Amino acid sequence: KFAKHTRKASAIRESYSKEGQHIPIFLIASITSSCNLHCTGCYSRANDACNDNEPLDQLSGDEWEDIFTQAKDLGISFIVLAGGEPMIREDVIIKASYFPEILFPIFTNGTLLNNDYLKLFDENRNLVPIFSIEGDEEVTDLRRGEGVYNQLLNSMEQMKRNNIIFGASLTFTKGNLSNLLSREYINQLRDFGCKVIFFIEYVPVNEETVDLAPGDDERDLLLDELEILRKEYDDMLFLSFPGDEKTSGGCLAAGRGFFHINSHGGAEPCPASPYSDINVRDSSLLEALDSKLFRSLRDGGILLDDHEGGCVLFEHKEDVERILNE
Repeated sequence: KFAKHTRKASAIRESYSKEGQHIPIFLIASITSSCNLHCTGCYSRANDACNDNEPLDQLSGDEWEDIFTQAKDLGISFIVLAGGEPMIREDVIIKASYFPEILFPIFTNGTLLNNDYLKLFDENRNLVPIFSIEGDEEVTDLRRGEGVYNQLLNSMEQMKRNNIIFGASLTFTKGNLSNLLSREYINQLRDFGCKVIFFIEYVPVNEETVDLAPGDDERDLLLDELEILRKEYDDMLFLSFPGDEKTSGGCLAAGRGFFHINSHGGAEPCPASPYSDINVRDSSLLEALDSKLFRSLRDGGILLDDHEGGCVLFEHKEDVERILNE
């Protein structure tokens, strides 16, 4: 059924392409700035996209529903729900369930799963929880807080018991990639019931953490290993984000492959590049994709820059700020 929807969405994007308007297949939606955890090295908190204050002026459930409707009409097939902690916004996740044409991976810390959510996920298979896990119990609890690992396992167990598809999100750095790629660890995740594994490239939150960012060696290793894993585990799906920039011709942000809407409606190139010159409260998604900032990034060569590793927009943040202030 979803394959039929994706074919239709592809045809819609193709029709826009003929008119000179490129529509990305992915949208990342940060539906809240609130989170119940304080994870070490969180880029959302570092970028002030997530905090402990009472959320102000965030998009309502109805406003997100309008965004999802526009996305469907543009042929966007995948909307990643992020935060903060997206499961704080049950109202928005219920709205997402109204769009079976779109697959919604929900990147969650896994601590807020309850019977209402289990029922919602069971009845709406386009909602796919992706649990963030850092490795074993020691590493996960060190980063996310004591007891979080066991809460995660409990959530996975409940999902598996109910035959609900879910995945895991693994943030990889220079230091931990080989452990995350080990067959012992992949087998453990499969035993937990994971059907999808995302390898998320660590983005530095400041100059002090740049050394943790993967370089070309790590990216090449991941690319090679993903090919092997896909052959070895035909019952699982392995994905990487932001993906291989060599084969995709550079960074896919700013609408080349995806873009980001923050919790108060700002259209940004990427969650790790929190700059915006347009708000979807005052404009359509189509207009946001054609914003001056997005156009300048796509046409100015920054996204295609041959860089040392890590995030190209992080390396060029002064250039992004300059474009924003022109």
